[in-house]
Amino acid sequence: MEGMTRRRWMAAAAAPLLARGQTTRPPNIVLIVADDLGYADLGCYGHRLNRTPHLDRLAAEGIRFTDFYVSWPACTPSRSSILTGRYPQRNGLYDMIRNNEVNWKHQFTEEEYAVSPEMALGLDLREITIAQVLKQAGYTTGVVGKWDSGRARRFLPLQRGFDFFYGFANTGIDYYTHERYGVPSMFRGNERIKESGHATDLFRRESLRFIDQAGSRPFFLYVPFNAPHGASTFDRDARQAPEEYLRKFPGDPRAQYRAWVTHLDDAVGEILATLRKRGLEDNTLVLFTSDNGGSARDSNAPLRGGKAQMFEGGIRVPLVARWPGRIPAGKVSHVFATTLEFFPTFAKIAGGTLPAGTPLDGVDFLHTLRGDPAPVRSGMFWQRRGDKAARTGNWKWVESERGGGLFDLSTDIGEEKDLSHERPADLARVKGEWQRWRKEMDAAEPRGPFRDY
Repeated sequence: MEGMTRRRWMAAAAAPLLARGQTTRPPNIVLIVADDLGYADLGCYGHRLNRTPHLDRLAAEGIRFTDFYVSWPACTPSRSSILTGRYPQRNGLYDMIRNNEVNWKHQFTEEEYAVSPEMALGLDLREITIAQVLKQAGYTTGVVGKWDSGRARRFLPLQRGFDFFYGFANTGIDYYTHERYGVPSMFRGNERIKESGHATDLFRRESLRFIDQAGSRPFFLYVPFNAPHGASTFDRDARQAPEEYLRKFPGDPRAQYRAWVTHLDDAVGEILATLRKRGLEDNTLVLFTSDNGGSARDSNAPLRGGKAQMFEGGIRVPLVARWPGRIPAGKVSHVFATTLEFFPTFAKIAGGTLPAGTPLDGVDFLHTLRGDPAPVRSGMFWQRRGDKAARTGNWKWVESERGGGLFDLSTDIGEEKDLSHERPADLARVKGEWQRWRKEMDAAEPRGPFRDY
């Protein structure tokens, strides 16, 4: 049944755009994702030290979200949901793809690496990506940056609906050598390459190249930067930011982190300038978010916790979006929404066809991007190994090795006051909804690489 359903969807989606009544060019979509950027790391979210003028302007010209979430508090599963519109527990990629031996300073040989988890694991090949949907709708599709959904050739972007790929496929690299703990990791298409330059500059360059070469077709450009993630290198003292950016923060103990953020902001600024120069700005939806909450390199205040945690600091992230003439300028939205909404929203504005027989966990929130305050979703659920969390309405429940409780986010965004004993009925209700979600995930058609089936 699975194969038949997929073939029927592929045949239906292959119909040309004009046959579905499209008379004008559909909008371009540019999705930019930072790596480990904290909720309040941008000036438009209140940061006073990081310099992010381009992203601040993007927010001023569009909409900024205050209650936006990812599906997992670290990179691999979070990014899998962006690509599939499905919870990691449903798409099968619900933990990290990484070689943990590097934590003990083990450097892999090419032969060892070839049979390691980073080479053997990836997003299940039965999963349909948003790139496949948009490509079938007539879009040129490209990804530049951190793929993190499998490094073996069968998992790489060109086999998952993308026409163009430049970047790396694992969880992190050295910004200058482009190695992951000594293993060369940069790709162009399906082939590994070696070239010089800072990763942020290279990803900026290749993003501009993709835009310039897109031609007359609408395009989807996914730019998952690795900044401001720490470098994946054994030399923790190595300089990983350009000197010109480090000089902007003299005497600051977090100068390198701030340099990464500002360097990223400049790269985003050049992408925006190129859209403007090419006359594409008014017909392009641009979105910027982070794959998870910030690490310990900076403060996640006013949120509690950070990356890898179920508290708000690990899963609540910034989202700014701009689409001139379609998204009102200067809007701030307090609507509760998530990255799961990207897939159905992009498909709708592109005139694409959602895959039949494949349950999605997100909903179209184009009306929200336009400033409509109507609710998008009533709940969101998370699990990272033994850590669990749920948000239903303004109630947030956390159960983890770092602590937990029941919190009212409408009055306690910092999750400081546990109301479990004061509101036992609400606690039972939220936990019950989490349990129903878990049963639904367990009953879903199984996907690898981690699920036992």
